[in-house]
Amino acid sequence: MNRHTSVHWASGQPSADPAVDVLIPTCNRPAELTVTLAGLAAQEAPVFRLVLSDQSDGVQVWNHATVAAMLRVLAAQGTPIELHRHLPRRGLAEHRQFLLEKAHAEKALFLDDDVWLEPGALQRMSRALDQLRCGFVGMAPQGLSYLDDRRPEQTNVFTPWEGAVTPERIRPGDAAFRRWTLHSAANLSHLSADLELEPGQWIPYKVAWLGGCTMYRRQALEDAGGFRFWTQLPPEHCGEDVVAQWRVMEKHGAAGILPAGAVHLESPSTVTDRRVEAFDLVLRDAVEEKSAQLTPER
Repeated sequence: MNRHTSVHWASGQPSADPAVDVLIPTCNRPAELTVTLAGLAAQEAPVFRLVLSDQSDGVQVWNHATVAAMLRVLAAQGTPIELHRHLPRRGLAEHRQFLLEKAHAEKALFLDDDVWLEPGALQRMSRALDQLRCGFVGMAPQGLSYLDDRRPEQTNVFTPWEGAVTPERIRPGDAAFRRWTLHSAANLSHLSADLELEPGQWIPYKVAWLGGCTMYRRQALEDAGGFRFWTQLPPEHCGEDVVAQWRVMEKHGAAGILPAGAVHLESPSTVTDRRVEAFDLVLRDAVEEKSAQLTPER
């Protein structure tokens, strides 16, 4: 174990230097965030630093009793913690960019505030990123209310990576774009059961993108521009992680990890206005700009 157990909670000593920055954007979700933090407290390795950024209305989220309790547990375990109040709200992409600018570890895990990680999930992702040497890996959160809802028409696009993970370019309409259906409901849980994976075994597979629980090689995300495209978007938008991930994938490739030890809490989404897809604006603008540069003057 790389972090303090209860024997050492009162020692006041920090753990070893963090190998991962866990970045959590949150807004008006104290109950869900408490569960997310409890999942992090159950991770034995690697050592991580927590950076929490709050855009909640009214009281700061860490002033809620249950959130405060879990933050005390993490601190007692030796976890460095940064708390930020980040207002005004300028959209999801800007919030993620703010968090990315606070990161300095080699690896950065963007974790949504409504995702619980099973013990060992953090270490599995970290080891996978080391071994695959790609831009990012992740675990698509599973909706366990769908365990009895098998969807073979959505899982038939499952494709394991054979050999090295390689760069890919994905856009709407491509065959690879259809992989998004893999991450619906509890599809990955069904695939893991069908594959009869042994304890400790994991398989990398091809993705369209990964939401909710994504671990990046931080420098790869920075080199791809991070989320600095937020200035091109209205505050109300969705799909900001898709744009960032497609740019990383084009240079470094990416993989999902089975089994997916992340659970979606299935609370109502805080993103209620989904009329603007980030890739529709950001990537379209890039194509139009490139076309304009190639068009001769008349």
